[in-house]
Amino acid sequence: MGDLLKGDLVKHPQFGIGRVEEASGFGETQRCFIYFPRSNKVTNITREQLQILSEAETASYEMVKLAIKELKEEDFPQVELLDRWEGGEVILKPANPDHESKKIPLEAFFHKIVMIRDRLRVMEQQINAHKALLDSEKVQLQQYITRIYGSLTTFNILFKNKKDHFVGQKGDE
Repeated sequence: MGDLLKGDLVKHPQFGIGRVEEASGFGETQRCFIYFPRSNKVTNITREQLQILSEAETASYEMVKLAIKELKEEDFPQVELLDRWEGGEVILKPANPDHESKKIPLEAFFHKIVMIRDRLRVMEQQINAHKALLDSEKVQLQQYITRIYGSLTTFNILFKNKKDHFVGQKGDE
């Protein structure tokens, strides 16, 4: 077990992956201040509680971190709500008049629908890129996704641009 240096990536069983901010001492008695991004805190931990990430694990971690940073900075096309719905609300009214209705701003509801659509697209990409799935399995999973899109076409009336619509079985549009 080598001594830890500032910048080393380590793994803790409870806190996950962290980066050494400061280290003092040597060997098993070495103490380190580790920044754990998942909990957003710096913790003072002894060397024996930590596992050093291998070069491959460190490279993988850094690549994922870079990809996440790029995704956050990327400009995603803005999906717009049709003007007539702006400022509106969805009202969920129970059949029993003793129960209270629930009102949801239409912008929040629309955002959830757009997130569903985006996550379905990511799932499609994951399926297409999956190396362990057979082509026949990919086709079967794609058909399920197409049916999900078809089930969501009801919400197309909310979209300002037709290019943002859900498309079901026809799929050619």
